[in-house]
Amino acid sequence: MSELIYKGLSYKIIGIIFKVYNELGYGYQEKYYQRAIALELNKENLNYIQEKEVKLNYENKTIGKYFLDFIIENKIVLELKVANTFHSQDIKQILGYLKASGLQLGILVIITNNGIKYKRIINYS
Repeated sequence: MSELIYKGLSYKIIGIIFKVYNELGYGYQEKYYQRAIALELNKENLNYIQEKEVKLNYENKTIGKYFLDFIIENKIVLELKVANTFHSQDIKQILGYLKASGLQLGILVIITNNGIKYKRIINYS
């Protein structure tokens, strides 16, 4: 079994997500959870970029762009969804973000009416 990538930072991020959910509960738009998470990231003195634009290039030409919810410590992409289940397109979206940004780890979080669920997604390329 291999070592988890960015184990300590990942646990800290997930702890922040649970703290925000425990305070707010379910039923808000994604942008409000993002704002609360940003406040907690600040409290924890974590560096982050919110709504980061990442360009997708082909042969030195921009063919598209992504807007990532968060890049934390220039290591982890954090993507939030208000939903009750994971969808394959969300996982593919994170993989695209990771490839375009050159980062290795993404955390996909879904905020459900039954709590928080998350997946760690690794960029192996």
